[in-house]
Amino acid sequence: MSIVVREASLQEALQVMSSIEEFAKPESVESLGKRLDDKKQLILVAEEDGALLGFKIGYEQGDDTFYSWLGGVNSQARGKGVAQSLLVEQEHWVAKEGYSWLTVKSRNQFSSMLRLLLRNGYWIEKCEHYPNPQENRLHFRKSMLTEI
Repeated sequence: MSIVVREASLQEALQVMSSIEEFAKPESVESLGKRLDDKKQLILVAEEDGALLGFKIGYEQGDDTFYSWLGGVNSQARGKGVAQSLLVEQEHWVAKEGYSWLTVKSRNQFSSMLRLLLRNGYWIEKCEHYPNPQENRLHFRKSMLTEI
């Protein structure tokens, strides 16, 4: 599999998002754009032979922190290194831009994402508890100071 990761538009990220069943709430370019507002941002897609397989959206959360907000890989491309490729590209960009920290949240129900983050040196900073433990939000953090 020859995966290419590149910067992309919100429309391209939304196209991939709409093909991922875990995203229950429908989004639009406008709804995503409101969250990004005028923040410094990075939108990535992963593709193979022109087919969009995954995406990652993040934005500046302060002078030294970048937040990896949304991301996913469509079911046909899972287990093929797409999420890893997106994560590596995002980390490289974040470090190059001079951020000290990269943060991300995930839920207990997304075990593949949790394993990916732990395997890549992210540590759990805190947990937001919900009545259904599968919905618990885990906050991860990784230092970017050694990633350049």
